[in-house]
Amino acid sequence: MMKFTLFLFIVVLSVDGLAQSKPAIPLMRRIFHENIDKNQKWIDKLDRKEDNKFNASSDTDINLQINYTLFKKVDDLQTAIELDSSLDANGKIKFLRGLHEALGAYESGYRLKELKGEQLPELISAFQDAMNLENKKASIAPIITNNDPEIGEILVKCFPFLKNKGIGESKEVLLLKTADKYPRKILPILRANPDATFTDSLLRIVAKTQQEDIYTYAQSTNTPLGRKIQEIDDPLIKTIARLANMKEGRMYFPFLDNLYKGKITIDEIEKSRDDIYRYYKLLVTTQIDYADRVRRRDTPMAMEALTNMLRQKAVEEFVNVINGLHDEPDNVRMKKVEPLSAEELYYLCVMAETEIYTSSYLKVYDRIFQRMKNPNSDSLLISVNFDHFKKFIKMAANYNTLNDFVKRMDKGNAEILMGAFAGGLERTASLEDAVDVADSYASISDKHLRRLILETVQSNVTQQTRDANKRGLAIYDLLNNIFQSLDSSSQIDISAKFGIPPIYTVKNSSLKNEEGKIIVQQFFYGDKDGAYIFNLFKAAYASSGWKVVTKPEWIEVSSTKGVPVIIYANKPLDETEGLDEKAQASLEDYLNEKDLSPTIVIHRGHSYHVSSTIKQLFPTSKVVLLGSCGGYQNINKVLSICPEAHIIASKQVGSGTVNGPMIMSITETLRQGKDLNWPQLWKSLGKQLKKNDLFEDYVPPYKNLGALFIMAYNRVMEG
Repeated sequence: MMKFTLFLFIVVLSVDGLAQSKPAIPLMRRIFHENIDKNQKWIDKLDRKEDNKFNASSDTDINLQINYTLFKKVDDLQTAIELDSSLDANGKIKFLRGLHEALGAYESGYRLKELKGEQLPELISAFQDAMNLENKKASIAPIITNNDPEIGEILVKCFPFLKNKGIGESKEVLLLKTADKYPRKILPILRANPDATFTDSLLRIVAKTQQEDIYTYAQSTNTPLGRKIQEIDDPLIKTIARLANMKEGRMYFPFLDNLYKGKITIDEIEKSRDDIYRYYKLLVTTQIDYADRVRRRDTPMAMEALTNMLRQKAVEEFVNVINGLHDEPDNVRMKKVEPLSAEELYYLCVMAETEIYTSSYLKVYDRIFQRMKNPNSDSLLISVNFDHFKKFIKMAANYNTLNDFVKRMDKGNAEILMGAFAGGLERTASLEDAVDVADSYASISDKHLRRLILETVQSNVTQQTRDANKRGLAIYDLLNNIFQSLDSSSQIDISAKFGIPPIYTVKNSSLKNEEGKIIVQQFFYGDKDGAYIFNLFKAAYASSGWKVVTKPEWIEVSSTKGVPVIIYANKPLDETEGLDEKAQASLEDYLNEKDLSPTIVIHRGHSYHVSSTIKQLFPTSKVVLLGSCGGYQNINKVLSICPEAHIIASKQVGSGTVNGPMIMSITETLRQGKDLNWPQLWKSLGKQLKKNDLFEDYVPPYKNLGALFIMAYNRVMEG
């Protein structure tokens, strides 16, 4: 029977024109048929080929059904409408117009990935059934009930059914089906239909999972849905609505789960609210308690709101303060955080990952263990119920404190911890944990721990293969190959294996523009260190082979022989008046005007300026040097703008004593017409800077494992 069915499809689809002859069509209805014909062509092109074959699936049988529907069944339906003697001219126009609308909605939905290819046959069959019921003046509600909500959504909006006797019932059925399939759409649905008969029931359901949204809608007491939420007799919704009506309800909302369950009262929260230390302590203790519940597979309500408030207070009240006092002595700079416990300091780190300065992190890290009676890592992680422990390990690796952290625990526990660190990556929604593992691996000097992580990764390659988990296999296979590539004896070429640009070299020719020039942009900032570093930079190039031209807001450093290399560097003018930003903007305008796109970008300045440099990156940049402290923390931000850039950055202190020689070495290599060979260049710099301990904290591009992972993962998933 299956073979016969397939044979029938093939015969049908092989007929010239893919459709039977249509009856003579009156001029007044010809436009409607032409519109449907256009729909068929537009859908045919959805697979990027106009060939009378819409291949929306890798399954041949499904494609046959889709094409049979698109090119045969639609044509037959047009013919049936024309030949239907029970329809007058207006009736025929009504259904032809509806068919055109249904096909148009399908095309749009497919483009937006709201509909699947195989839903086209379902749509046309449902349209035909609904048309027959409408023609009999019967309700189309059974059709809406028996089809996917996406199909029903199209039908209830089609012209022929707008006045159907069952349209009201159909819309209610559709709302329920949509809410059941897409719970996140329940509140938007109820906002548009607040008087639906099932509003109260759906609100009770959604309150169990979407407390944040209930809170937001409850604040809108001037809307029908807002009033409905305020009036509903449900204990949880009443608690949320009460908080939504309070002047500072957001301060109380993070504790919703404990409030609802009677573990804490509003009065108790109020006593802590105006004292930042008491309030922050309450946030931390609640976060730790919730982390334990999550570990036991009990998800507290509004936990995301709790974590967000904890992050906000950690950054605003503490981290921004110690960052801002970076030039002050420790007794002044760290005064704000001195009353905090080890656990509270731990959360300063993991909550302020992107905001905390390198020096701030290092001082907080030291104070964590100073606060502990038994200063070991096991006790610390147990005390926070291992909450965000992967983030803490990643930060420790990036700031070169991971070896110290691991040494503070028993060897057996260290093995268990690092195994857990590298496991479960396939279960996360983002790549953040996988990138953290990749970044951290290169920073671990203990060979035993590295081997443990590698074995965990390889075990997961086997497991993901067994589970046929494409994403999980991609993650672990990439990590396995990247980690092994660090061993020269493995002879694994990551670039060739995963189709990413070479990681060990940058061709001199790839950095040149059409005129054969290599354009370098260097960002300076107008703080008290900026002028000093800028003058050292100028002095370094006052040598044979280079010339310096001074402009009002920037300088141009050009090679006088060899490959033309031009470095554009803004002057570090007074930052208190915003003159350094103005100089950078003027230089950017000049580069745009002259169509000069930098392929090398260098950030000179403190870590709190690096975000400004990153915002101004050209996507054409192929080499990026982040010369600030902790520049390594910003690699992912750079890659989001320059996805194939080779990035150099320090994990700890960025220093002009390293940046200066490095920049000179890079530009001299390029001026001489040589490629940038990172291993060779790094070896040469190592000899030159052997007495400079800060060089050890700089990571060359070929050891930026997180960056390599992201580039390779994107290529693998695209393929």
